Amino acid sequence: MSSFNKQPKKSSDKKSMLIVSGILAAIALPLLAYMLFFIAPEEQTEWVKVIAITESGCIAETLDGFAVNIGQCQVQEGEMVIAVVDQKVKDRAAAMNPTN
Repeated sequence: MSSFNKQPKKSSDKKSMLIVSGILAAIALPLLAYMLFFIAPEEQTEWVKVIAITESGCIAETLDGFAVNIGQCQVQEGEMVIAVVDQKVKDRAAAMNPTN
C-alpha cells in the first residue's frame, strides 16, 4: 500500500526543467546569431540604372553589374536613380557566379 502514496520528488522536476531549458537555449542562441549576421539585410543607398519595369517592381542594375529589384518606381527604363540595395543579395549573387 505504501507504493500508492509516494509523491514525486520536487528536485528531479527542477533538474529536468533546467536540462530542457539548457537544451532550448543551446539551440536558440546559435539560431539567433545566424539570423542576425547572415539573414538580416545590409542595405546601402547607391546609384542604379533601371533596366526593366515589371509587375513585381523595377529591376535595376547597380554600377558593379548586379541586377536588383528596387520595388515600385515612377521612372522610365534607362534612367539613373538612387535606390536602397541589399548588399548581402549582391554577395550571394557573386558567390553563385564565380566568373566575375
